[in-house]
Amino acid sequence: MIRGAMRILILGGTGEASALARALAGREDRAVILSLAGRTAAPKPEPVPTRVGGFGGAKGLADYLLTERIDRLIDATHPFAATISANAAHAAEAVGVPLLAIRRPAWHREPGDLWTDVAGMEEAVAALGSEPRRVFLTIGRQEAGAFAAAPQHAYLARTVEPLDGVLPVPDLTALEARGPFDAAAEADLMRATGTEILVSKNSGGAATYGKIAAARSLAIPVIMVRRPEKPDVPSVPDAAGALRWLDAGDHAGPATLREV
Repeated sequence: MIRGAMRILILGGTGEASALARALAGREDRAVILSLAGRTAAPKPEPVPTRVGGFGGAKGLADYLLTERIDRLIDATHPFAATISANAAHAAEAVGVPLLAIRRPAWHREPGDLWTDVAGMEEAVAALGSEPRRVFLTIGRQEAGAFAAAPQHAYLARTVEPLDGVLPVPDLTALEARGPFDAAAEADLMRATGTEILVSKNSGGAATYGKIAAARSLAIPVIMVRRPEKPDVPSVPDAAGALRWLDAGDHAGPATLREV
């Protein structure tokens, strides 16, 4: 790290984290470490030093903040990464490091959307019903295994990483792909595969919204998994807001930053 520079730890794995890292790269007044959980085997290279792997809970993260003399902590993790966000809040409070979360806005129902909102994967499985359907799963690899409880359906499961047997059902088509995905291509995929229902997390953002727009255009119902609760910490909706917070230094108080 550059001597005298503000030391920043970004908890990443999202487009917002990458955008912030790119914006800060090369600045002599900022020394950045990007931390990735390690769930993706071949993450996209970033122009800042990157560490991969967990910290060992809130205490481990607190120890890391102290050891690395971190001045600012940015939680730019996925909207569904509730555990690391809770650990970040506890660790930052424990060692007195200012914390900012980047919380991208959730998607909202629009006219024509046929959504069933559910609280988690078990409810999503139940919402599929007992009659066999052609299901497009877009919830990632980690929680795909929950749908093994409903093996009567035919699944198209799209993930970044290989499923590697986590969804043992008789009728499974595995598709490995990384977004962004546009609405026209998503509609073509749904028509070609005979998709009858889509299962999605409410991740927000533009990169994967194409599937939601496509489902609306084709009158395909969507089972939408709600976001988990996250700590009530100062937050901004995007990387630009985080840059403003970092440049404002101690002048940015919580009252001005709870934008989401």
